[in-house]
Amino acid sequence: MKKLLNTLFITTPDIYLSLKGENVVITHENQQLGRFPLHNFEAICTFGYAGASPKLMYACAEKNINLTFLSRSGRFLARVVGESKGNVILRKTQYRLSENEVESAKIARNFIFAKIANQKWILERMARDYPLRIDVPMFKQVSSELTTAMKAILVTEDLERLRGLEGQAATAYFKLFDQMILQQKDIFYFRNRNRRPPTDNVNALLSLAYTLLASDVTSALETVGLDAYVGYLHRDRPGRASLALDVMEELRGVMADRFVLKMINKKMMQSTDFVQKENGAVLLTDDGRRKFIKAWQERKQESLTHPYLNEKINWGLVPHAQAILLARYLRGDIEEYPPFLWK
Repeated sequence: MKKLLNTLFITTPDIYLSLKGENVVITHENQQLGRFPLHNFEAICTFGYAGASPKLMYACAEKNINLTFLSRSGRFLARVVGESKGNVILRKTQYRLSENEVESAKIARNFIFAKIANQKWILERMARDYPLRIDVPMFKQVSSELTTAMKAILVTEDLERLRGLEGQAATAYFKLFDQMILQQKDIFYFRNRNRRPPTDNVNALLSLAYTLLASDVTSALETVGLDAYVGYLHRDRPGRASLALDVMEELRGVMADRFVLKMINKKMMQSTDFVQKENGAVLLTDDGRRKFIKAWQERKQESLTHPYLNEKINWGLVPHAQAILLARYLRGDIEEYPPFLWK
């Protein structure tokens, strides 16, 4: 259990929720684990469904408290929705701002600023931890280029200009990605980012990590009542979760890229985990995919101190914290959306 930003997160699986008086009661196998006043929360989010009493669902609907059910892996399942109240206003604000290029750029530049800042941090950490195994002057040069891009992003109010700066920064960052691969260089190497389909082992892992991250962010946005398909940097396209792609930008480096590098550098993935098709596509085997996803779920249970909230949470709750902060910005509760800036 974790209370964060007036949201109660139930991360222990097979928990049953009920209402006693004005309190949420949390039980596991008939043993009471906790009891909290319902009026303290604006949302309850459960991972690993066991159940909730109709009385609690009724109270949540009546008080406009989001009660959301996610699978144990974080996939969105359902949300208890009562009479249309707050979510309508929130979504109308989301849609209205998405139609305004300047307002869209104001939000989008925070996503991109954080993305590049976190990539810069990854490069700086590599230069500090492995000075004898990488080209440190080159890492310092690219780090400086990213700083220049970050300064330009802060004053950009044009979405195309923003996309251009993001693209330049990504090219510079990925130019060094191969050097960050320290083990098994004969089977894990990075020449450029390719996808649909990926044509080497590293790109196959990156694509799967980004897919898992996008799923987690989509669930988090649905949990707080936002439309994951209406974004600011990524514009509307049928079937594309544009807002999820926006929010995950700031998390790509610290959650996905670092995880892929860890799986390679700690030799948790081997050549037998991949298969190459006749068209050149490289895919993970079933066993390889299971191994990767299992490690991804375990990684989400590791804790960190959220740099803005200054609270200790699991990595798996980071997308949810950012979704709540974005919703609060759209409601006007805070002056600016605080992106995830990892230290």
